[in-house]
Amino acid sequence: ITWVPLQSLEQLKALNELSKQEAVVIFKHSTRCGISRMVIKLFEKQFDVSMKNLKVYYLDLLNYRDLSNEVGYKYQVLHQSPQLLVIKNGMALEHASHYDITNIELKQYV
Repeated sequence: ITWVPLQSLEQLKALNELSKQEAVVIFKHSTRCGISRMVIKLFEKQFDVSMKNLKVYYLDLLNYRDLSNEVGYKYQVLHQSPQLLVIKNGMALEHASHYDITNIELKQYV
């Protein structure tokens, strides 16, 4: 995975605009959470070459809490950690938390 760090509101606005052309993914991760560490490893393992062009944004919840709150507000998704959101046309098409993240079929969004 080529992670794109999500660190500003300006990036979130650009991500939202990009979602009008292609699906984008936001992975909200807590570096202090054991479940989050396990899920991100599982997520990386299931990511294969066919998904290499999918834009995956990495949001560090501890360092960017306000940005995480804005993501939840903008896409109407209650915050959890870890959490994955698939954004297309400025809306969250899918979202999942904890181990359910690995159930999202990302290949359909490539």
